[in-house]
Amino acid sequence: MIEEISIRNLGVIGEAVLPLGAGLTVLTGETGAGKTMVVTALGLLLGDRADAQAIRSGAKQAVVEGRWVIDDTGPVAERVRDAGGDIDDGELILGRSVSSEGRSRAVVGGRSAPISVLTEVGQQLVVVHGQSDQLRLKSSIAQRDALDRFAGSELGTALAAYTDAYDRWRAASSELAMLAEERDRRAREADGLRVAMAEIEAAAPRAGEDDELAASAERLANAEDLRLAAAQAHEHVSSEDIGEPHDVIGLLDAARRQLERVSAHDPALQPVIDALRDASYLAVDVSGQLAAYLGDLDADSARELEAVQERRAELATIVRKYGPTIDDAIAYLDTGSARLLELDSDSDRIEQLHEQVVQDAAAVADLAARLTAVRVTHAEKLSAAVTTELAALAMANASLHIEVTERADFAPHGRDQVAFLLKPHSGADPRPLGKGASGGELSRVMLAIEVVVAGADPVPTFIFDEVDAGVGGASAIEIGRRLASLARTSQVIVVTHLAQVAAFATNHLRVAKSDGGSVTASSVERLDGDDRVAEMARLLSGLPDSDSGLTHARELIELATAS
Repeated sequence: MIEEISIRNLGVIGEAVLPLGAGLTVLTGETGAGKTMVVTALGLLLGDRADAQAIRSGAKQAVVEGRWVIDDTGPVAERVRDAGGDIDDGELILGRSVSSEGRSRAVVGGRSAPISVLTEVGQQLVVVHGQSDQLRLKSSIAQRDALDRFAGSELGTALAAYTDAYDRWRAASSELAMLAEERDRRAREADGLRVAMAEIEAAAPRAGEDDELAASAERLANAEDLRLAAAQAHEHVSSEDIGEPHDVIGLLDAARRQLERVSAHDPALQPVIDALRDASYLAVDVSGQLAAYLGDLDADSARELEAVQERRAELATIVRKYGPTIDDAIAYLDTGSARLLELDSDSDRIEQLHEQVVQDAAAVADLAARLTAVRVTHAEKLSAAVTTELAALAMANASLHIEVTERADFAPHGRDQVAFLLKPHSGADPRPLGKGASGGELSRVMLAIEVVVAGADPVPTFIFDEVDAGVGGASAIEIGRRLASLARTSQVIVVTHLAQVAAFATNHLRVAKSDGGSVTASSVERLDGDDRVAEMARLLSGLPDSDSGLTHARELIELATAS
């Protein structure tokens, strides 16, 4: 419940305090006095979009603050604490400031907070009805919400069970669809892996084989140069020519023989002789190696080079696909086998999910049917109760019909399409509210619905902005009576031009304007006694001191009091 709202520099309101409280509060005042700004201020506290043009001329910012009384342990208190705010002995302070540059700041429980927090909190504290909300009542979503509120806990229990099943079904269906889609992709990946491994296995690469082949190719490509160099080297080491020795082996042997001939004269020559003998043996070994090397080069090196190049091309293809090295391609065989086992492991999970989806779908359909049954039952009750209220609101021949039809698909709220149809008189066909009701009729239908629904699902605070537009006389009195009835279970704040409505107020506030030079300022004052009677007379006749108007005003107040 809103205890008090203070407004500063908003529109024509310079500074004003609205003492509210329980019961029915009405706001009246002359046209242009600023009643709309009061509703705008409430909207700002509830998270509505800020408009810098609404700031009072010459002011740097507009400030609105509201003081609420709430349950310390309720969901609103929990959300406020989550946002870092405080609640002092059941009292919650909400604030909003708007600068002339368009910047907006929200305060929740004494702490700065995002504007969205005001919206979340406001949705649980206040229901606002104005001309735009009459338009909202034409939507099927708003109509379903109204029916669900009226159905109360029975619908809430059924909807909670349905929502749980629906969420499970959607989650399982999404996972199944994802796995099915992944299965196709993974199957393609597995096929690719099998082809790759078959290709690698067919090539049968060895670790380091590419380096070996590169060396062979280099050798074979230069075989003639290698053969000539090896032959010359062999000739120098061990020549086959007969005559004076000029090869290494012959020269070493000749040197050794010369020293052996005179070695008896000096034992110191023996180590040199032994070294020459070892060198000769080594030269002989080198000569044999060169001979063998030349023997290998004498094979069909051209044909061998072609085979080496073909093998290198084969391995290059494998490396290009599965490399970047031949060792990586070989390792791909092991990793590919492990990946294949992983790719083939989804079938069991898909089968389980398929069974779960079938079971969940059946549960969703069953619970949706229960929801429909509950809505149909309460639609009949709500139709009858609202029709009774409409008769009391000077729409004696009108009736409300609520249709509940099933859609083909399921949604988070079930599969029901709810439509409110208004039958304005007995000879007419029921038509959707958007087509079959005028603005004044919509106001009364909306009020009748709220009065009936509030009996099953009370809301802390209702705000009605000119809900009585387009009506008057006896209808206006009945609107006032219904607002007073609604105020027995909820706080009700009404902006009105009608004395017939204002007569039922337990708290009458007047928005008054005063001219201070070129700028008009408005303030809010609480009316009692003769001041209230005079304001009622002004609403009736435009003359606050008319004897007939004052008499009529007193009669209205007495009538409302007697009700």
